[in-house]
Amino acid sequence: MLKKREVNGHECRTLFDLMTHPDVFPYVRQKAFSYDEYVFLTKQTIEAEERGELVSRTILDEWENPIGTINLYDIDSKAGFLGTWIGKPFHGKGYNNSAKDAFFKELFFEQDIETVYMRIRKENIRSKKAAEKLPYALQVNETKLDVFQKLNADGYIYDLYEVPKDLYMMNLMRHSLQEEETQPLEA
Repeated sequence: MLKKREVNGHECRTLFDLMTHPDVFPYVRQKAFSYDEYVFLTKQTIEAEERGELVSRTILDEWENPIGTINLYDIDSKAGFLGTWIGKPFHGKGYNNSAKDAFFKELFFEQDIETVYMRIRKENIRSKKAAEKLPYALQVNETKLDVFQKLNADGYIYDLYEVPKDLYMMNLMRHSLQEEETQPLEA
């Protein structure tokens, strides 16, 4: 489902083509206006991850084809900002939630991250609905006012959501217990 980013001709070409779709491009944080620029940005992303500044993964479909990226940017004090995009042909097929779940497991259990923030443009209804479907995500415009105001220093542009590690872990345990309860007892 996820793999480390690579500067691979097929992967970069596929991701660049998916990223430039008009329904996707406005919401991509690292915009590239040419294939060469995309390759350059991918190299920079890999180097930034090696320095511990971010975590970046390629999202794969069930046949291991690249379909988007998921990233944790601006890591500071065990917290960072999530950035995800998935190519238009893959919207509405469950890849977003699966990718987030795999990424959160990696961040919280392997990368020592405590908090994941999601800044979502207030007009990006698709992303807001996706965030609100996550049982472990909280809208924190009012409770994390310092972060919210920093994001919106030039006017109200973003809503702020938070995924705290403890809430994610509680949800994971609850889901695991529910699965156990539905398993038939063996005699």
